[in-house]
Amino acid sequence: MTIDFKRKVHEMSNQQIPLIDLIAQNQVIGDQLIEASKRVILSAQYIMGNEVKAFESEFGAYVGVEHAISVANGTDALVIALKALGVGEGDEVITTPFTFFATAESISFVGAKPVFVDVEKDSFNMDPQKIEAAITPKTKAIMPVHLFGLACDMDAIMGIARAHGLFVIEDACQAVGGLYKGKKLGTMGDVACFSFFPTKNLGAAGDGGMIVTNRDEIATVCRALRTHGSGENGKKAYNYLHQIEEVVEADLSTDNTVYNPLKYYNYLVGHNSRLDEIQAAMLRVKLTYLDQWNTKRREIAEGYTQGLKEIDVITPFENAFASHVYHMYILQSEAKDALIEHLKLNGIATGVYYPIPLHLQKVYGGLGHAIGDFPNAEYLSKRTFAIPMYPELTQEQQQYVIDTIKGFGETNE
Repeated sequence: MTIDFKRKVHEMSNQQIPLIDLIAQNQVIGDQLIEASKRVILSAQYIMGNEVKAFESEFGAYVGVEHAISVANGTDALVIALKALGVGEGDEVITTPFTFFATAESISFVGAKPVFVDVEKDSFNMDPQKIEAAITPKTKAIMPVHLFGLACDMDAIMGIARAHGLFVIEDACQAVGGLYKGKKLGTMGDVACFSFFPTKNLGAAGDGGMIVTNRDEIATVCRALRTHGSGENGKKAYNYLHQIEEVVEADLSTDNTVYNPLKYYNYLVGHNSRLDEIQAAMLRVKLTYLDQWNTKRREIAEGYTQGLKEIDVITPFENAFASHVYHMYILQSEAKDALIEHLKLNGIATGVYYPIPLHLQKVYGGLGHAIGDFPNAEYLSKRTFAIPMYPELTQEQQQYVIDTIKGFGETNE
């Protein structure tokens, strides 16, 4: 094996395998993306036009929800969702310390306090058994994160939330298309948020996000908040929040993509957070491939898991109740730094998600947390890293990654 490995390293020494290869995706569907972009340019509808409306309808149908409200990015989706639920100054929201900063940042942005609970060491997700101890009279919501594409235990979380009268915001920004007991992620909480950052399983050619919900009133407020709290949606939201019964008719006589006089009537303080028409057009193309791509990610993950058996690394955990969509394929290793360097020297990219848990970030020093407060999150932050994962990864490339990791193990025996 050692001789074979050395020969393969020599043969592929100039190979560069990226962590995520967006160019490979464009080689498959690039022509369709260009046609979609051309369609937008020729229509001259650049803001809140027919492509956005169609994508919202198609995405809502895909997830299985009544309302899908597109916004400029995943962070805005979280912020607007929190505001629509009335979360603000003096409130607390329970979430995980092992996730991207935007999760906690959105809570802080609306004036609330992020309250962290530790994660499960195997799933990386919020430990439901630790939630109730974190609930106080100020707690208003729980924000679970379906990290790296694996569903949280939503039955347990929803049970706790309902027992205590709390909202649930699903942060599904890394888990589009994922399942929990056969249900699409994003359908169980009061509201859910998705990101279309280019590296996501469903990625735009820039930023983009989506809020989904089955609750009419939440959708109304979200639609108002994304466009300065103005116009028809602003008035509807204002009436709902102030318990005013009034039918608000849509003005169909104007082209909202060019000029709408109603936008100069403001009812709430909102945001300028709209998904670009050209992004919506390209996301419509990609949405038709999403299930196919997620299936391929699962196949690649199975190949890694089988190929790395009996090696001194820990491969990702899969819950029986969840269908993982592998936004990232995460390994755990006691020799993480040395293994990452070994892979780098052999032309294989890696990524570390996340090197500093949120409770230890300097910006949250005022919360009073110390090393040891959330031991599982801290443990994982020192031992986890991602290896190449994207649907276009070839069998040859994957085998090279596997053999390179095996080679590291042999040279360190």
